[in-house]
Amino acid sequence: MLETTTQLRALTPHDLPELRALLDQDPLVNLFVRGRVDASRLQTRWLGGEIWGYFEDDELVSACHAGANIVPVQATPRAIEAFADRALRDNIRPSSIVGLRSAVEPMWEILEPHWGPARSPRLDQPFMVLEHDPAITPDPRVRPVAIDEFDLVYPSCVAMFTEEVGVDPEAGNRNGYRARVAQLITQGWAFAIIEDDEVLFKTEVGAATSYACQLQGVYVRPDLRGQGIAAGAVAAVVEQVRACVAPSVTLYVNGHNTPARRAYERVGFEHTETFSSILF
Repeated sequence: MLETTTQLRALTPHDLPELRALLDQDPLVNLFVRGRVDASRLQTRWLGGEIWGYFEDDELVSACHAGANIVPVQATPRAIEAFADRALRDNIRPSSIVGLRSAVEPMWEILEPHWGPARSPRLDQPFMVLEHDPAITPDPRVRPVAIDEFDLVYPSCVAMFTEEVGVDPEAGNRNGYRARVAQLITQGWAFAIIEDDEVLFKTEVGAATSYACQLQGVYVRPDLRGQGIAAGAVAAVVEQVRACVAPSVTLYVNGHNTPARRAYERVGFEHTETFSSILF
């Protein structure tokens, strides 16, 4: 029998058609990487890292985003081993490994003896999808954030990031985080309920393609939690982003966060896959 020949290498703009075809095998799960690829066209200075391709008999069968985050794409068991070996050989230290649990967990088994312990392993994160109008009435108070409201919204972004990720986003690169929040506002990807100069709710579109977008940083002011604000507010965001960003909306949430999961289910989101995140 002929043996399969394999190769792992960093992809270049020449590989874009084949990589896009691979990503489009699951356009919702692969949304983050597809968005990065479309924005950078695999130019390293814009990508901020590399996309590794795993080939079998000269056919691209798996890929892996290797930058601030490691994100495996359509990763086969042999590709997962190859990506982990490459990460160790290149001595990269990302802030997280994120993706389908079926890929992240076996990759982490290889990397943990070298990179562990993780600061926060999150192995059960329902990936949820909504491809139609919200199932409940949207909150009419939700609207896009204006750039001159940056100083109002920014503290809520910091608070949400710190609460969710467990680190202060300003600790390492304050200017970088401020620039990212400003970019999302300028793109029209930040949404909030603001009353009397107080942010009651906010969220952003963190990534998007022509097919779908992903919500991130859903935040309700702590003293207002448990009052049912989140569901109607997220419904309003869904309605607005489906009209101006992309027709399908995704997000993923920690499995133990029962109130958030119930709110998203009320809006109409369905649990279609399970993600895992390993945070360093």
